[in-house]
Amino acid sequence: MAISTPLRRLLLAAGLIIPLAGCNTIVLNAPGDIARQQGDLIIVSTLLMLIIIVPVISLILFFAWRYRASNKDATYKPDWDHSLQLELVIWAAPLLIIIALGAITWISTHTLDPYRPLDRIAEGRPVPEGTEPLVVEVVALDWKWLFLYPEQGIATVNELAAPVDRPIEFRMTSSTVMNAFYIPALAGMVYTMPGMRTELNAVMNSPGEYEGFSSNYSGAGFSGMRFRFHALDDAGFDGWVAQVRGGDKLDRDAYLALEKPSEREPVRHFGSVEDNLFDAILNRCVDPRRMCAHEMMAIDAGNGAGRSGEEGLQERRVGDLRGRRYVPSAMCASTDAPASGLNTALSRLAP
Repeated sequence: MAISTPLRRLLLAAGLIIPLAGCNTIVLNAPGDIARQQGDLIIVSTLLMLIIIVPVISLILFFAWRYRASNKDATYKPDWDHSLQLELVIWAAPLLIIIALGAITWISTHTLDPYRPLDRIAEGRPVPEGTEPLVVEVVALDWKWLFLYPEQGIATVNELAAPVDRPIEFRMTSSTVMNAFYIPALAGMVYTMPGMRTELNAVMNSPGEYEGFSSNYSGAGFSGMRFRFHALDDAGFDGWVAQVRGGDKLDRDAYLALEKPSEREPVRHFGSVEDNLFDAILNRCVDPRRMCAHEMMAIDAGNGAGRSGEEGLQERRVGDLRGRRYVPSAMCASTDAPASGLNTALSRLAP
């Protein structure tokens, strides 16, 4: 039996829609509180916009059918050009929707600010008093992710873990180009940039295995720049930390070797981390022969590297200059000159 053209088109559309039933809608049904609120924001915004979209599309179809050339019963008014009542409806409805969207955007922009510390771990569940967030320092490398846990003194490559119902504070930077850190189940994407520190505060509410990846193209190995996020209970997280502590030490030499571009890097564990490594990465001076970025800025703010600049830096060490305070750092001192960050910076510029 031959299938009519309309029925054939209907079956074809159904065949295209059926595979969507197996899609993972984790963005709209995320187990993390921040991601869930962001998913709700998408749904609310879409429904508000549909208040205009659905009637407009429906009226377009109705007018096309009602005033078709073959319909001789349709009212024909060639001289009609204005209706005050219709104008009020046409402009008032979109205006109200824009006001509602603006209010929602204003509130959610501040509530879901990635830099804002969490005041709840889930709806109706405030952060317990005395709870400190788990700090994770994130470094986007070519083409892999490095995670440092300063509280635990460990580091991992392409593997992240955290206990459920405990706030997580991500401090992020990049080694070379801009990337975007994204775990759909946890929170929205936040960019990582070299020489800058961005932050993300989030919490995971359900144990499980989730995927994270870079959502910003960064070169040849971008497609393999993925990692697993383990959401564990407290005992499971402690066991994971104990397992990672069996790895090697991540010092500056090991980091410089790790920093070299590589694709689809396997999971690696480091049982200990050299002090201030993340700060050195952030200030782009893991190599002790390079001046740290904060040292360059201090010299520049002190009128350059000449005599006046040195005097300006010395003033910053003992007081406040122009409303800003400079704190010298020994972070990037070379091994053969264990001086302060100020003296080290100046000595590197000496002829």
